[in-house]
Amino acid sequence: LFRSPSDTTPVHFLQIWIRPDRNGITPGYEQKYFGDAEKRGRLRLIASGDGAEGSVLIHQDARLHAGRFDGGEQATLAIAEGRRVYVHLVRGELEVNGTRLAGGDALKLTAATSVALAQGRDAEVLVFDLPGDAH
Repeated sequence: LFRSPSDTTPVHFLQIWIRPDRNGITPGYEQKYFGDAEKRGRLRLIASGDGAEGSVLIHQDARLHAGRFDGGEQATLAIAEGRRVYVHLVRGELEVNGTRLAGGDALKLTAATSVALAQGRDAEVLVFDLPGDAH
């Protein structure tokens, strides 16, 4: 059960599972805080298979980015050939590769060479750069 520390603001909890790239890994838990300034108008790497840029370490060839976009803020993320992308808009509104998303919407991209984010309206987004096969 998750509760908000506030009596007036409800909790917004999003749980995401990424399957590890191999079996038998000892379960672990890591928590880091990435402030709004690190995500404002850009994509901040928050989880990766190598812990790059201070991100949380995961056992998968995946990279998870988080961003906050409003007004004219925009960002583009290059995607290597053969990879898949999953975009989840946590809240707000955002244009992703020309498609308008609203809070709770998701977009899967299988042949994209980049992900372009623009025209946000109080948008909070997660962008998953995933292996091309079914890992």
